[in-house]
Amino acid sequence: GADLKERAKMDDAEVAHFVKRLRSLMDEIAALPVPTIAAIDGYALGGGLELALACDLRVAASSAKMGLIETTRGLLPGAGGTQRLPRCVGIGLAKELIFTGRQIDGQQAFSMGLVNHTVPQNNEGDAAYQRALALAKEILPQAPFAVKMGKLAINRGMEVDIASGMAIEGMCYAQNIPTRDRQEGMAAFREKRPPHFTGK
Repeated sequence: GADLKERAKMDDAEVAHFVKRLRSLMDEIAALPVPTIAAIDGYALGGGLELALACDLRVAASSAKMGLIETTRGLLPGAGGTQRLPRCVGIGLAKELIFTGRQIDGQQAFSMGLVNHTVPQNNEGDAAYQRALALAKEILPQAPFAVKMGKLAINRGMEVDIASGMAIEGMCYAQNIPTRDRQEGMAAFREKRPPHFTGK
């Protein structure tokens, strides 16, 4: 999360500017055209969890601690937490977590859908990182443009009603039709061989 000792030295205008820039950074991360994975092996509190929420996928060690704890400091989440957490776990649970400033562990986060995977921590302290790396290796062989369009369709579609979302999906699908990767995927299926995608 943010360095509260540093923030305590800022005047009101500096705090507002800092939070605006932080929110913008989180939006840029969320808008990256490639999948992003947050690995939470230790603490992700306040801005740390907001950073994880800006990612597409999250993996946590079962012993990890996370929470939007801003209300315990007289603040509220200002870098996207009030918007991304409800979209992830639902409105009621997000309100409870934000209103109470409660910290949860990786297993609890998995149970509520905040993280995609939880793993027991290892002796090296990087179990979530290792699982995130394995997840990235599952994504890597897939058709890059199709993955990019899938991310775009999901992200944009979640902001609108379902009919508009279906139209967005249709536009993304149409962009994928003329790709060489789609042709390669179909050929590989017919020929019963692994596809060799190039991102074109």
